[in-house]
Amino acid sequence: MQEFINNTLGEGGMTIIMFGAMFLVFYFFMIRPQMKKAKEEKQFREELKKGTRVVTIGGIHGKIAEIKDTTLIIDVGEGQKLKIEKTAVSKDNTVGLQQAN
Repeated sequence: MQEFINNTLGEGGMTIIMFGAMFLVFYFFMIRPQMKKAKEEKQFREELKKGTRVVTIGGIHGKIAEIKDTTLIIDVGEGQKLKIEKTAVSKDNTVGLQQAN
């Protein structure tokens, strides 16, 4: 079987097939899941609303007081408010916080 493949495709053809197979493995096991996760995080950040409890990637807990285009103002307690980027909200930690309550 190996001789048939080598005779039909030659050395260059076999190399191209191997690179193609490696690309497919990388795509399905690394690139595609990363794109799916990024899409889910973007959707999560777009669905944030006032009053939702969130956790930032830095570990700050707060409640959304105001939402702007790219930023949030969160109330962290005792009247203290912080202005943060929407991208600083951690989807995994926030979902975990909401399930714990």
